Amino acid sequence: MSSMFWNPATITMNPGFVAEQNFTYIGLSSEIRPAPGTNPGFARLGGSGELGQGALVPAGATSYQLNDRLWLGLSTGAPFGLVTKPNQVWAGEVYGRSSRIFSLAINPVIGFKVNEWLSIAAGPNIEYFRLTLRQALPVPGLLPTAYPSSFLKGESWGVGFTAGATLTPRDGTVLGIGYRSSVHHDIDGSIGVPLLALAPLAGQVRARLNTPDKLSVGLTQAVSPVARVNLGFEWDNWSRLGTIGIVSKTLGLPVNTLPLNYKDGFTYAIGAEYDASPNLTLRTGFAYETSPIDFRNRSVRLPDGDRYIASVGASYRWSRQLTLNLAYSHFFLDRSRILAGLGRDYNVGNIAFAGVVDSSADIVSVGFRYVFGAPPAPAPAPLVRKW
Repeated sequence: MSSMFWNPATITMNPGFVAEQNFTYIGLSSEIRPAPGTNPGFARLGGSGELGQGALVPAGATSYQLNDRLWLGLSTGAPFGLVTKPNQVWAGEVYGRSSRIFSLAINPVIGFKVNEWLSIAAGPNIEYFRLTLRQALPVPGLLPTAYPSSFLKGESWGVGFTAGATLTPRDGTVLGIGYRSSVHHDIDGSIGVPLLALAPLAGQVRARLNTPDKLSVGLTQAVSPVARVNLGFEWDNWSRLGTIGIVSKTLGLPVNTLPLNYKDGFTYAIGAEYDASPNLTLRTGFAYETSPIDFRNRSVRLPDGDRYIASVGASYRWSRQLTLNLAYSHFFLDRSRILAGLGRDYNVGNIAFAGVVDSSADIVSVGFRYVFGAPPAPAPAPLVRKW
């Protein structure tokens, strides 16, 4: 049922009344070391230390079959999230001391089985978004080790939509297409520093943010009565973010910018499932994801890059109603570089920072699926997956 995030039409693959809950732990490891080209007065402050922060992310989905053609469902999750926290004093402190982004999406859907080979579904996507960014503020007369932290905070609610379709042209073959729209956020917040002497720099601000829309395509092909192959493709329209202007509510003038300037992201995935027994299904998969971030727009807040993802997982049918799920993924990222300062998108007081980034990530997910009432006949496997 977690496939509803990418394609809501998979709801029609869940007969009866079904609920699923997943808990995912994201363990990010990332460290930035200053490189030649960093301002000498800051290079001596050293590297970021471990800036990756672990996070536990819950997600759930529920579906209810009204009749042989109509389903109602609800899914919740966190489509966007980030927590990075380097050392308070470090060589890149003027470009980032901490970053926190939190989101929550509530997605009711209605699914309709048009005929035996076509199902469709759609629904609104109600999204909450909050961010808190901190960085060192250069103050004349103070040493870099004593710089105060400036901050930017804001939050917003927005509404988009999700839609999808599944096609079963023949037994054992299922094709799915899912779309999640962009969500427009009018963010209200504040910007400033926690020092009375610098209080005039603080104030209420607003910003406009459009989250990236997402297109997912998946194919599931049965190769035997107990084995299936899954192929997946995903496009994320990150390029629509551009540069986000931070505008003073009082003055009506820009006071800062977030020059994200991302490019679009793409994911290509292949996976396989094997029913080792009537109660146990094993899974494995591999994916390549092109990041929206490269040397041109990489920042110390999110030193991301292209990655390879290897995954394994299993489902165990504990009883007629209860199924347990477990999955593990490891993200392999190449060493990457950061450059900020004069002539770059990120430039604070022409303070040069050059860095080398080493990152990796591990994701562990556990969950359960419960069928209320008499168990229905087994449904085809979900098709749009992110391995």
